[in-house]
Amino acid sequence: MIVDLSINPSKISDDIVKFIRQTVTGAGFSKVIVGLSGGIDSAVSCSLAVSALEKENVYVALLPYGDLDKEGIGHAKLLIDFLKIPSSSVHLIDIKPLLDQIAKIDPGMDDLRKGNIMSRMRMILLFDLAKKYKALVLGTENKTEHLLGYFTRFGDSASDIEPIRHLYKTQVRKLAKYLKIPEKIIKKTPTAGLWQGQTDEREFGFSYGEADQILLLYLDQKKNVEEIVNKGIKLEQVEKVVKRLKANEFKHR
Repeated sequence: MIVDLSINPSKISDDIVKFIRQTVTGAGFSKVIVGLSGGIDSAVSCSLAVSALEKENVYVALLPYGDLDKEGIGHAKLLIDFLKIPSSSVHLIDIKPLLDQIAKIDPGMDDLRKGNIMSRMRMILLFDLAKKYKALVLGTENKTEHLLGYFTRFGDSASDIEPIRHLYKTQVRKLAKYLKIPEKIIKKTPTAGLWQGQTDEREFGFSYGEADQILLLYLDQKKNVEEIVNKGIKLEQVEKVVKRLKANEFKHR
């Protein structure tokens, strides 16, 4: 690592647990619901919610598109067992029939458009379940995804509370290890599971590790491109990250 992305996981964990508890109770609620993808971000968010509110007050939703991401569903179930979340709090809803009906409107709909609808459909279901159980929707977005605009507006970016949005992906991984999240989840290749073979880093054209270092230098430390390159990071990678950052600024307005 060229830059320091280390954290104090014990303090970070305690701070987030306190934040979740105060935010939820301060809003007059006692429960949350979280969408579990089987990935590291939702695993960490859910684990911290259980620590903050107790497992009986954490509902989870698994919202697959048919068999598109069976591995993700398997990892989500692994986390549910690990956290001992009651089966009565677990909801498994296949969104394929719903999405396929919408997709019939335009037979030429590409994967990206379908993926955006998929994300928004999941959030509709999460907020409906939240209403049913008088709960808040717990988001799972990390800082890297947020800054790079790697989310669907009014989809996976919609939530009532975001406990890990201040942490870069590299830092989320460190926190996951501290929380003893199952290794299968920590080591898996990040994917949004929106179409077959999709991975985050393939879409980016750079790794999360590269992005985190560049974003920290460019935004947090206010370094320009030349200064970042002088740190030993390839110009091509810096330009890719900065280009994506600027191209997605509109998502934060």
